[in-house]
Amino acid sequence: MATHRISSLPIAISTSLSLPSKRRGYRLALPLTSLYGTRLLLRPSNLSCFVTKHHSSTTATVSLSLPTAKPERATSEKSPIWSARSIKSFAMAELEARKLKYPNTGTEALLMGILVEGTSHAAKFLRANGITLFKVREETVNLLGKSDMYFFSPEHPPLTEQAQKVLDWAVDEKLKSGESGEITTTYLLLGIWSEKESAGHKILATFGFNDEKAKELAKFLNDDIVLNYK
Repeated sequence: MATHRISSLPIAISTSLSLPSKRRGYRLALPLTSLYGTRLLLRPSNLSCFVTKHHSSTTATVSLSLPTAKPERATSEKSPIWSARSIKSFAMAELEARKLKYPNTGTEALLMGILVEGTSHAAKFLRANGITLFKVREETVNLLGKSDMYFFSPEHPPLTEQAQKVLDWAVDEKLKSGESGEITTTYLLLGIWSEKESAGHKILATFGFNDEKAKELAKFLNDDIVLNYK
């Protein structure tokens, strides 16, 4: 059974916690003195938020993790953490699997998740080489077929064995590198490429991705793009 490792990021907020609502353009504000009390837990995703009140200010801890098949990593403080882009790519991968009505999140879904997130080195490298979300989605259907129209995917489609190996490969390679920092989406993409028999690898190969391009992309393993909102 896959276990999760938790990493924490402290965030300071003043009087309330705002959460996105289901309606576009609206946000839901939960006062700290509400029915929820001073502790708020968001489920069932891999994101959890705990709110604790201290005198005049409030501290919230956001916990982020991705599944691992290695239980010892769930409690290890030495294991590296995933970047925000990697976390979002994983969430988008689950969504893409659900859109296609697939029962599992496979390597092809992880590939689509990277492209949906779209702002990482990995996503930009793919697009620069002509590998787009539309092409990957179309090739996925060609390769794996369409699901039954009456089938409904679970809210969080479980990872296939190959997709789980991709996540663990990324963590292993980060540890081997000896570099500090987070596990970027480049690790995720190269992890997909490392699974030679996976759908994700076959789709990449179909569009001309090869070992030479993998080596070129590996130069950015520990770098990520800094967005400027000014």
